[in-house]
Amino acid sequence: MLSATYADEVCAVGREAGLDRVGIASAEPFAETRRILDQRKAAGLAGSMQFTYRNPERSTDPAATLPGVASLVVGARRYDRALPPIDATDRPTARVARYATHDHYADLRHGLEAMARRLLDDGFTARVVLDDNALVDRAAAHRAGLGWYGKNANVLVPGIGSWVVLGSVLTDAPLPVATAVEPDGCGPCRRCLDHCPTGAIVAPGVVDARSCLAWLVQADGVFPVEYRVALGDRLYGCDDCQEVCPPSRRTADEPSIQVGPTPIGQSVEIGHQVDVLDLLAADDDTLMARFGRWYIPRREPRYLRRNALVVLGNTASLAAPGVGSALDRALADADPMVRAHAVWAARRLGLDPLPPAIVADADPMVRAELDRPVPVRVPARGGRR
Repeated sequence: MLSATYADEVCAVGREAGLDRVGIASAEPFAETRRILDQRKAAGLAGSMQFTYRNPERSTDPAATLPGVASLVVGARRYDRALPPIDATDRPTARVARYATHDHYADLRHGLEAMARRLLDDGFTARVVLDDNALVDRAAAHRAGLGWYGKNANVLVPGIGSWVVLGSVLTDAPLPVATAVEPDGCGPCRRCLDHCPTGAIVAPGVVDARSCLAWLVQADGVFPVEYRVALGDRLYGCDDCQEVCPPSRRTADEPSIQVGPTPIGQSVEIGHQVDVLDLLAADDDTLMARFGRWYIPRREPRYLRRNALVVLGNTASLAAPGVGSALDRALADADPMVRAHAVWAARRLGLDPLPPAIVADADPMVRAELDRPVPVRVPARGGRR
């Protein structure tokens, strides 16, 4: 076992490189996590989610990624929490979850790689893993003493809450390990369970991915009709269970990030709100240049348009400039998924009658939308705009 002094030096390198918390965990397999993943997958709670569920045998055993691994040096990078309010505008806008407004994983990787370089320079093997299926990041962070498991299934870091991205350095260096934080930091609080917009937190620490909006905006296929209204104005991600969590709530001395809406195609910094009409008017290359670092099924921009059309139906008015023409384009789109969600958005906004071409559309996906009832949000105002 290497000295505690050496371990502290490695951790200090990570903090100097921008990590907010660093801890060290043993590299034994996460047997209890493996049991839980298998159990929840068998119960169907994973839905179509593959992250950590794709290969639990691998993601719960660090040695499957780095043979001979002895220690995990786990880092947490805080992402800014305080965002300005959504700008008042007559154009429909969509919210973006805070972790997705900036490439916080790049900042996390920078800190992890700094520690890996120190270990490599000292003759050890080191490999950085983050945001993939190689390791159960939350379990590693808990074992490393960075925080406790909250009832919303996130790791809550003392003094920060759950506003962190997590990753690890796998190494054969035998480092002294930390003690895990006891999982009782939430006490009787159940705000995350009570405020989840779809009831996806089905028990303390248990999330049903099939109804979790943060997953559904990333999932393949048609957006589930039963959760479209609940999606509200969310384009990507959902922060509700973190927003209401006392340890994660913003304190008065934390500065806000001044990030306003950015026109599509002008910046890789996405910001906390996106102009829906701009998104629907953009071509594939423009959308991927702007949003390509997000998880988008099969890297197909149609899923961005799918989400944006649901938001349009939940937030727009047919009387607002540009909404009618955006619906016209989407209803005539070559992609049946776009046409199908455009049908829902149009009918949700009270557009009646629909264009004859879409009414006669023979595609099964579109027919399903035409055949199901839609709760009208805004009464029709004299037909088409």
